[in-house]
Amino acid sequence: MESIVLASSNKLPLHYVDGNTKGRAQFAQIAMSLGHHCEVYDDLSELAMHPPRHGIIIMRDDNGMGGVATALERLTQLGIWLPVIAAGERPAPHKIVEAIKTGALDYLTMPIEKDRLQRSLSRTTEEAERVTTFRRSRIEAQTRMKKLSDREGQVLDLLVNGKSNKEIARDLGISPRTVEIHRSNMMTKLEVGHAASAVRMKLEADQWMIAG
Repeated sequence: MESIVLASSNKLPLHYVDGNTKGRAQFAQIAMSLGHHCEVYDDLSELAMHPPRHGIIIMRDDNGMGGVATALERLTQLGIWLPVIAAGERPAPHKIVEAIKTGALDYLTMPIEKDRLQRSLSRTTEEAERVTTFRRSRIEAQTRMKKLSDREGQVLDLLVNGKSNKEIARDLGISPRTVEIHRSNMMTKLEVGHAASAVRMKLEADQWMIAG
């Protein structure tokens, strides 16, 4: 990981992922000229060694990472919730549309130009903060969901479907008292005080795209 630190503190840090050394150097120069703190990485594995918690990831789409959808899911698995701007050489229109639908904030055509990067960042900074909040909530929710046992997960799934304790007991072939025990354990592990909060967390964990 190479790091370039600048004095400007009111701009989001940029994290650039590109397997091409020349591409990383060129992007770093552009970022410097715009007054950004910039860190560059060879791939997502290198990024994961020091997971960033603030800023925007700008990632080369055709860098052997399986595309934006795969990369975003990998970032989620790594617990990295920062938003992503994709970049690629001569991208076909359908590829740009697919990346945006998948969750990329924007798509930059390479070689990345200074003015184009500046316009993209100016336009997406507010949305980037919203995306960061959304992705962080989803990742934290998923992390808590992993604490649940299979039975506790089944109880929560049925709660999400609007089932009462009696209905859950009937569906799972257990007693209502046992359902109450699983429900209590589930809420303790999720660190919530109400079933509605557990349901909301489950819905957050299962979301892939940002509404609106």
